[in-house]
Amino acid sequence: MRTRIPISRLLSTLAVGVFFGACREPAAPVRSAVGGPLFSNVLGDGLKGTITFSGDDGNGNSEISIMNADGTGLTQLTHSPSNGGNPNWPPDGQHIAFHSTRDGVGQIFVMNVDGTGLIQLTHNAFNNFAPAWSPNGQQIAFYSDRDGDNEIFIMNADGTGETQLTDNVFNDFGPMWSPDGKQITFNSDRNGHFEIFTMHPDGSGVTQLTNTAGVVNITDIDPAWSPDGRELAFSSNRDGDFEIFVMNADGTGVTALTHHSAGFFDGFPKWSPNGMHLAFHSNRDGIFQIFAMNADGTGLTQLTHAGGFGDFVPEWEMRSVPR
Repeated sequence: MRTRIPISRLLSTLAVGVFFGACREPAAPVRSAVGGPLFSNVLGDGLKGTITFSGDDGNGNSEISIMNADGTGLTQLTHSPSNGGNPNWPPDGQHIAFHSTRDGVGQIFVMNVDGTGLIQLTHNAFNNFAPAWSPNGQQIAFYSDRDGDNEIFIMNADGTGETQLTDNVFNDFGPMWSPDGKQITFNSDRNGHFEIFTMHPDGSGVTQLTNTAGVVNITDIDPAWSPDGRELAFSSNRDGDFEIFVMNADGTGVTALTHHSAGFFDGFPKWSPNGMHLAFHSNRDGIFQIFAMNADGTGLTQLTHAGGFGDFVPEWEMRSVPR
């Protein structure tokens, strides 16, 4: 029998954290005097570029926002009485793809970086989540539950030419392209619990990168390629709670980057375009916020201080910034 993950669990890695019992109860929302987004910021010293992410808009909806990588200049881009998540940049940095439930189910949309020019790319009665642009900007990978469980698909950047890459009775989700476009990493529970896999863009050559077989309730998720393609950052509870790890692209050399008290959840790591930093979300202050750190785990900086259910799933715009 096929196992279907509930929609609430698929909206972001935040929901995965709730499912595995890694989240604490959120703090009371911070009220905005002007009715705007519930955000404040602290300066992240030396952080360059632009980060987009999902966060509470003050009305209990998840909206897409954008900010400088140091936490300044935050702007809310979407304004919809529905949930939006998993924003992702194309290589030219001119658009943002994301998923939204504004159509009643999860669909993939693209908009300009200022929130204008909204275009819907998927049009079906099923959930389509977590768009990821190819390095050449010509295709978008995503996952969908249209065949009863979650499978990986790709389509052209205009929404045409959908092709299913995985086809099994398990849950495959969270696709991410390698910088050279030759591989797509993803999460799958095809071996009994969630591990990280990679495959070619045509769905062939599936290879398992993490292997915690025999260890009960271990989950490896959220793989993210380093800009040079040599490493993958990911989130795992193999140390008892969810921490950020890094490994070589072949799955060897696993190293923990964060170390915090049990009960917290560090997830969805994303590299800076120069490879010197990682952004991620964490509920270590009570609710989810966006943090950044050096690529070796030092220099932790909190970038957002949201109310409501917080901020999560950061995505660093990958055009080059100075080292």
